[in-house]
Amino acid sequence: MKVLVCIKRVPDTGGGFRLTADGKRVDTTNLGFTISPHEECAVEEAIRIIEKHGGSSTVLTLGPAAAQEQLREALAKGINNAILLEADDYESWDPKAVAHAIAETVKPMGFDLLLFGNESADACNYQVGLRVAYLLDLPCVSGIKALEIQNGKAIAKRESSEGWEVYEVSLPAVFTVKEGINVPRHPSLRGIMAAKKIPIEQRKPARGDSPIARRRLKKPQEGRQLEILGQGVEAVGKVVAKLRELGAI
Repeated sequence: MKVLVCIKRVPDTGGGFRLTADGKRVDTTNLGFTISPHEECAVEEAIRIIEKHGGSSTVLTLGPAAAQEQLREALAKGINNAILLEADDYESWDPKAVAHAIAETVKPMGFDLLLFGNESADACNYQVGLRVAYLLDLPCVSGIKALEIQNGKAIAKRESSEGWEVYEVSLPAVFTVKEGINVPRHPSLRGIMAAKKIPIEQRKPARGDSPIARRRLKKPQEGRQLEILGQGVEAVGKVVAKLRELGAI
């Protein structure tokens, strides 16, 4: 079993942020970086699959040289190999360009299972995993919260408003993982020390043409909006009217 897990270096989601003067990027001055949360779960799932079924796992990211920090974190947790597609201007790469670079890299490598986060914590495009599956002509199930490998097939479960959707997929296949599929482990001290000795394969990916250009980002309003509708039974009618206005009922 050969498993690939793709991750993204993102600003620490627990901290505040501001935009650059031109409004096109997040100002990363004084920000810490981490693996995107959905992708942390994808890393954990890859490790568990290899622990159960044997084989090897590889973590891949497209980003600056500093993204080796996130690759080594995945290695410290138990991933076997790492690939960096080095792109200093990675923030300007749209999902189409990223997916093309990943697909061209992994196509000759013969992975049985390709795992992605359902969406990154910064851009939330929901596209890269789906685009890679399309480019590689592989089946794909997105937004999964359970995954089992049985007799050369994958059984994936996706949660819906009416219960669970269950998919049986022949391998090789692509899956995008949501938080809740597992609880990611923390790297051990021994794992951290061992990860420092693992070489990271570095490549310079070719960037294809893209029809999409970012014009501007808008920071969401911070804080909560509070509206007092009344007290006791007198407020019931106003609460119902507000819920209807919001489309909740």
